[in-house]
Amino acid sequence: MAARKEEERPNMIETFKEFKDTKSIDRTTLVSVLEESFRNVIAKIYGSDENFDVIVNPDKGDFEIYRNRVVVADGEVQDENKEISLTDAQKIESDYEVGEDVSEPVNFAKFGRRAILNLRQTLASKVLELEHDSLYNKYKDRVGQIISGEVYQTWKREVLLVDDENNELILPKGEQIPRDQYRKGETVRAVILRVDNENNNPKIILSRTAPSFLERLLEAEVPEINDGLIAIKGIARMPGERAKIAVESFDDRIDPVGACVGVRGGRVHGIVRELCNENIDVINWTANTKLYIQRALSPAKVSSLTIDEENKKAEVFLQPEEVSLAIGRGGMNIKLASMLTGYTIDVFRELDGQNADEEDIYLDEFSDEIDSWVIDAIKGIGFDTARKVLNAPREMLIEKADLEEETVDNVLSILRAEFEN
Repeated sequence: MAARKEEERPNMIETFKEFKDTKSIDRTTLVSVLEESFRNVIAKIYGSDENFDVIVNPDKGDFEIYRNRVVVADGEVQDENKEISLTDAQKIESDYEVGEDVSEPVNFAKFGRRAILNLRQTLASKVLELEHDSLYNKYKDRVGQIISGEVYQTWKREVLLVDDENNELILPKGEQIPRDQYRKGETVRAVILRVDNENNNPKIILSRTAPSFLERLLEAEVPEINDGLIAIKGIARMPGERAKIAVESFDDRIDPVGACVGVRGGRVHGIVRELCNENIDVINWTANTKLYIQRALSPAKVSSLTIDEENKKAEVFLQPEEVSLAIGRGGMNIKLASMLTGYTIDVFRELDGQNADEEDIYLDEFSDEIDSWVIDAIKGIGFDTARKVLNAPREMLIEKADLEEETVDNVLSILRAEFEN
């Protein structure tokens, strides 16, 4: 039995040492947790921990436990945990008398393997809970800030990074720039998107696609933004492809667009590289909605436009050669302009003066040549007459009405034939 006790003691010391070096928990809290954990085990063994003194020393990695009992006359012991008979007390020290307090050290290891295992589990649970609290408190107020993390593991749905204290950070697939590639051990920058804390299990979610990531990168590169002389009024991104940024200057001497782009694009170049060659357009913000929409559609030159403020819609008219510029490759330019301004933008070719007064025909008149569901799809995006359809860009009809190219080309052919005849 003695040999078994000798085995238990080193295990007990190792258990304590495991937790005394926990870096994310301050010394006072750790002492409190250790004491509480010992008391939980003592209470299970003795029924109460009220009459015990627990002294822990995380610096030395040791602990002491004392049990305090009152000396009572032989045969009058009612609670063996809190009382000791005179005869038993005098075995400890011969001069004890009834009514005195006896304090004796407790060898925790003698409680056996089960008690030590119980202590380990209690400690582990408490320390984990405190570490989770510490991690949540560290990151909850840092949402929107940029952080650098080292790639630890890559999976199909997410990348796991670690910070300088080895805390886990998650970069989900949907928050990665499509052309991003991650290799274990490399450093990646991202913005802290949110901190989830379900069941006190904090998860730090990062993003490289959020507008706030581009905003923070700009603040770092452009001193005037950091100094409050230039404000970022809006950002629209198609991550890894293209972005539009609206900026405003509070100092008439500062050109906000020039300040953000830098000499020969010097300031924006590093950001473009960080974002996998995402092209960045910077425009001057204005409170004039019409002018703002015109600027957002650059490089296209708008001839005229009408806006519906209530429904947040804009109808933009351009010369035929400007239409493709306004829409952009894959509809990218018009999508970004809509995201930036908050308006749904419809683009039209500007009518020649001679055609402006020509007669128009409602689409419903073509129901014998065009399927009704196709007519409904086109009317659903606001085009109810033949000329409106003919003046709309082909690409917009395909995308917004969600029609096949062949179907759109067939409709355009039928409508053109009507006016040619």
